[in-house]
Amino acid sequence: MARNIEIKARIGSLEAITAKVAALADHGPIELSQDDTFFVCERGRLKLRVCSSTEGQLIFYQRPNQVGPKESFFVISPTAAPDALRDALSLAYGQAGRVRKHRTVYHVGRTCIHLDSVEHLGHFLEVEVALSEGESPAAGVEEAHNVLAALGIADAQLIAGAYVDLLAQQHA
Repeated sequence: MARNIEIKARIGSLEAITAKVAALADHGPIELSQDDTFFVCERGRLKLRVCSSTEGQLIFYQRPNQVGPKESFFVISPTAAPDALRDALSLAYGQAGRVRKHRTVYHVGRTCIHLDSVEHLGHFLEVEVALSEGESPAAGVEEAHNVLAALGIADAQLIAGAYVDLLAQQHA
C-alpha cells in the first residue's frame, strides 16, 4: 500500500493563508470539487470520491485518529461509474457519512497542501507528505512540521480525525 504523512488543521479563512501557501508552492493551484461518501468498514475507512458523473475514486485507508502528523496507508482505485458504485456499496455496507468540499491543491516538492472549504464545517488546511517505499515516517513528519511552521499553523489548530468524524460530532 502507498503511504503518506498527514496533518489537518482548522483555519479561520482561506484568504488569509492562500498567499503563504502559494509562495511556498512549486505547482498549483488546482481547483477541485469533491463529494466523498464513506461506507461502514471495520478495518479502516472506505470512501468513494466523486469528481464528476464519469470520474471517481474508491479509496481505502488506515490511519490513527490523533492530533498532529500521522502515517496513512492507502489504496486508490479509479472508477468511471461512481454513482452506480456508490449505490452498490451503500446497499452492501451502508453509508457512514458524506463530505462535500471544494479543495485547492498546491504542491511543494513531494508535499501536497490542500486548502479545503468543507460544507457545514468551515475551512481547513491539510498537509500530505508522500513517503517512498521503505522510507521511515520520521522524514515525512519533519517535512510536515516544517510546512506548518512556515505557514504559521499553531498546534491548537490541529485536528485528530477525518471531516466525516467532525460532521458526525455535530449531529451527536
